[in-house]
Amino acid sequence: MRRAVVAAGIAVVAAGAAVAAAVGFGGDDGSTAHAGDLPPTSAPVTRETLVATEEFDGQLGYGEPVALRGGGGMVTWLAAEGATVSRGKPIYRSDGAPVVLLYGPLPLWRPLAPGVAGPDVRQFEQNLAALGYDGFTVDDDYTGATADAVREWQDDLGVDETGTVTDVAYAAGPIRIASHATEVGAPAGGTVLSYTGTTRLVTIDLPVGDRDLAVAGAAATVELPDGKTARGKVATVGAVATAAEPDGDPTVQVTVTVADQKALGDLREAPVDLALTAESRADVLTVPVAALVALAEGGYGVQVLDGGAGRFLAVDTGLFAGGRVEVSGTGLTEGMTVGMPS
Repeated sequence: MRRAVVAAGIAVVAAGAAVAAAVGFGGDDGSTAHAGDLPPTSAPVTRETLVATEEFDGQLGYGEPVALRGGGGMVTWLAAEGATVSRGKPIYRSDGAPVVLLYGPLPLWRPLAPGVAGPDVRQFEQNLAALGYDGFTVDDDYTGATADAVREWQDDLGVDETGTVTDVAYAAGPIRIASHATEVGAPAGGTVLSYTGTTRLVTIDLPVGDRDLAVAGAAATVELPDGKTARGKVATVGAVATAAEPDGDPTVQVTVTVADQKALGDLREAPVDLALTAESRADVLTVPVAALVALAEGGYGVQVLDGGAGRFLAVDTGLFAGGRVEVSGTGLTEGMTVGMPS
């Protein structure tokens, strides 16, 4: 976490204070140290983009399940929990007839038959065409040609060839069966099952006070239980806060997607750590936090090593992150070697 990084940096500086006080700028030659006084290790001054992050507890999974309600009849078959269902494939069967999955944002809210027109017709015809059926025009009108293609489709499904569409289910894309809400032999009039998307993602309950850290499109880092990491991107940021738990803050849900699913390994669900960028500094000089020393005259400095001797330069510090610190000061340049007294 960002606060943990900063705190660690301050502790290291404090540990080096005694060394710096003994060789501060105050004496005649106190600004120079010779071979016997040089620190045991060193590091280069680098120019880079320094990024500080905040870590939050997250959950790897497939997102919030969506309930699928049946249209009536009796459940005679259910796709298995964990199974993936794609366009044109059955999700469950009612009275022996398959209820197939199609893609789109609109539900089937009325029977589709010749004479019906509207965007729901276009959505259905787009799916019918994607499944390989033709002989009709994809538009807002359900015509006799559409009905003929539907009869061909129904014949392939093994159901009555009515030319009318009465029972399909829509989702944004392929789905994964999360859980069954009923069983074979039960009525299909209520919630039959729940489903999620097929792509794993990370969700976190982000305290409202940290909401500015989550910007849609911003980079995020997912750390898995085995210590491996995956690159993610903030996809959605909730606009409604949940009530605070006792001794807690109100939170909003943030969703992070991971393009490289292989980087997540074979875990389907797991607690993870999610790092969001809290602050960054581009193109700045940095040194390890352990290179900072507290000068006798006040403030901080670094010991520049050059040929078998060392000299102290006063520096101003900026952002602390990842064990390094942003520094600036007269005479400090990229590529210099600085001592690490602790």
